[in-house]
Amino acid sequence: MNSLKHLYTCCFALLLFVLGTAEYGSAQTAPLRLPRPSQKASVMQTVGVTDITIIYSRPGVRGRKIWGDPLPEQSSVKGEATLDNQNVRPKDAVIVPWGHVWRAGANEATQFIVTDDVLINGQPLKAGTYSLHMIPTPEEWTIIFNNDAGQWGSFTYDAKKDALRVKTKPQMTADNQELLTYSLDSVTDNSAQVNIRWEKVRVPFTVEVKDVTALALEKARAAVAAAKPDDPTTPLQAANFALRNKDEEEGMRWLDQSIKAKPTFQNLSAKAVALFNAGHKDEAFALAEQAIQRGKADKVDTAAFEKRVANMKAGKM
Repeated sequence: MNSLKHLYTCCFALLLFVLGTAEYGSAQTAPLRLPRPSQKASVMQTVGVTDITIIYSRPGVRGRKIWGDPLPEQSSVKGEATLDNQNVRPKDAVIVPWGHVWRAGANEATQFIVTDDVLINGQPLKAGTYSLHMIPTPEEWTIIFNNDAGQWGSFTYDAKKDALRVKTKPQMTADNQELLTYSLDSVTDNSAQVNIRWEKVRVPFTVEVKDVTALALEKARAAVAAAKPDDPTTPLQAANFALRNKDEEEGMRWLDQSIKAKPTFQNLSAKAVALFNAGHKDEAFALAEQAIQRGKADKVDTAAFEKRVANMKAGKM
């Protein structure tokens, strides 16, 4: 009996040791998160069906001189190579010297992410994740999209990995922006303007989706092709978009796919309207009646559609 108790005690102690070791080990490997002088931020904007995301860190002005010429003692750094290293920066040097690559933020290089192909100031950029760098001068800035998205700052920046460079004009502002800020402004149906603001400088560039409708239809085709046979919703949504954009052939085909998956008031009434608009009135009214009956059976409020059908029949549409 004593031997059995001793065995239980040993097993229990071993279990506590294993659990304690696992907990200690997991605590040791957990990443340590501490405050940074330049905190992380992000901004995202959808244009059409394309997401534009910028992830960056926000350095402050903190009374320092931000822009200007490099000092003579920094002349050993040739070409565009970055001077953005606080550990070796001379005491009186500016934070962002003219003519040298800058990480466009602090800490890790700023990331620029687009989910679809876009135009940057009219120049093509493929969908993907890029590190964003800039070469400022008093009159003109070079905005750089580099394929090495995981680098720290611009210290390992390699121009051979550039995906795109575009030019833009900086603008002076009356007010001071203490923390570096990215914003996506002047949003339209197919474009947005990125604005970088820091100190009294604003630097803009545009992101444009060349053909939002064509891109949305391309994604709709893929979604409909991947839809399950019993899914009426995806092809109905795609059909409604296609019909709104005058693509009657695909719209009708997707309505048929939706009805085949499951006849509903929504897809039957949508096809009835589409048939009426295409000039097939008798077929439209017959299907409209089916839609109303289906809606009533499914306890859907059909009153607005019934009024619409009455107007269609009376020639008021």
